[in-house]
Amino acid sequence: MSVLAANSHIFCREVHQREHQQQFCSAAGGSFALPKSSGFGFFYRNRDSKKILRRDLKAEAFWPESRPTFVEMESINDSDHLDHILSHAQQLSQPIVIDWMAAWCRKCIYLKPKLEKLAAEYETKVKFYYVDVNKVPQTLVKRGNISKMPTIQVWKDGEFKEEVIGGHKAWLVIDEVREMIQKFV
Repeated sequence: MSVLAANSHIFCREVHQREHQQQFCSAAGGSFALPKSSGFGFFYRNRDSKKILRRDLKAEAFWPESRPTFVEMESINDSDHLDHILSHAQQLSQPIVIDWMAAWCRKCIYLKPKLEKLAAEYETKVKFYYVDVNKVPQTLVKRGNISKMPTIQVWKDGEFKEEVIGGHKAWLVIDEVREMIQKFV
C-alpha cells in the first residue's frame, strides 16, 4: 500500500495496519507520521481477503530544522509596553518593525499576513509588532506620529528610523519594507 501526500516529495510505502501503532517513514530528509484516529481513509484487505475501508489514519509531516512560514506579530497595548519593547530591542541591538493598523482598514487587514510571512524571513534578526490604533490610547498613536494607515515603521536603538505608508499594492509595500529593513539589519 502506498500513501501520497499533497507534497510530491513526501512519499511513504508499506503502511502497516496494526492497531495502536504509529508509523514513520523517511522522505527527503524529513519524516512522515501516520497516527491512528483521524480523517485519512484507504482500503485494505484483512486475512479473509475482505476489502475494508479504514478512515482512522492521518498524515502529518514534520521536518528537522525547518523554518516557520510565518511568525505571528505581537500587539503593543500602550506607551509603557512600547517603552519596554524598545529597551529590550536596544539591549539586543535589534531593530523592530511596527505595523500601525486599524481593524476597519481593509488594506491593513490584507497586509498583516504578508508582514507575518516577512517576519519569518527575519525571524532571528528583527521582531515584528502591530498596533491597532482604535484599541490603544491616543498618546501612543501621537508618539508614532501616525496620520495614515497602514504605516509600517522601523525603530532601532529606541528611536524611530524610517517608515512606509502602505496605501498601494501589498507586494509593493512588502518590497519597500524589505528594503527598509535591510538598511538597519
